[in-house]
Amino acid sequence: MPGSRAATAELDDYRITSSVEIQALLKQLLDAKSMVTLSGPNGDSYTTLMWAAEGGRGLCFSAEDSDARLDALLESGEIVAVAYLDSIKLQFDLEGVVHVKGGHHSALNAQYPTVLYRFQRRAAFRVQPLATKSPVARFRHPAMPEMQLALRVLDVSLSGVALFLPDNVPMIAAGVKIGQCRLDLDDDTSMDVTLMIHHVTAIHPESKGARLGCELIGMDWSDRTLQYYINQTQKRRLAMLADKR
Repeated sequence: MPGSRAATAELDDYRITSSVEIQALLKQLLDAKSMVTLSGPNGDSYTTLMWAAEGGRGLCFSAEDSDARLDALLESGEIVAVAYLDSIKLQFDLEGVVHVKGGHHSALNAQYPTVLYRFQRRAAFRVQPLATKSPVARFRHPAMPEMQLALRVLDVSLSGVALFLPDNVPMIAAGVKIGQCRLDLDDDTSMDVTLMIHHVTAIHPESKGARLGCELIGMDWSDRTLQYYINQTQKRRLAMLADKR
């Protein structure tokens, strides 16, 4: 957490210390199977899944026996956990982290947090592309590099996109990082991005596919291209609704 008094004061509005509230939010993370990103002061990070959160016994995360990223993170001694619930960002320090190795069932155990920070994500405002456009995300399937995909974009925000994965395409699991993806949103808006898949959600059976909730990683926020696209799409959608009245 930021060390200055001013920064700490600014965070007070987002601080949660009620054990009941903390337990409720962590339970939501468990139920949603949301991916959790663990980060260290030197930029090391490791994405994992929370397995258990019990006030008297602590937290438990999935882990791998041999992973250089995890080893570097544990050596740093300072670990911050970040996870997302729709438009909410949750952040908390991990204390007393222990890597318990056990073959295929290795785990990270940590103390139960006494303080948690809850932020409303301003960048989470989403727009659905207009029906006249067919925006797609183009990338190679992470498990089958020879397969080139062009997945339909369901909605867009400044922080992420939702993609439609048809039933006839091999599944892409939560936690997978797509390093090279081309977003073609309309004739004037295309960009190269990196995606982290956080959620895989089944859609209505008639849709014959799943929804991939993806975070945009490493975006250059000085580039207003995505902001402009979202604003223009929203304006056009509102204009279309006004015309129908």
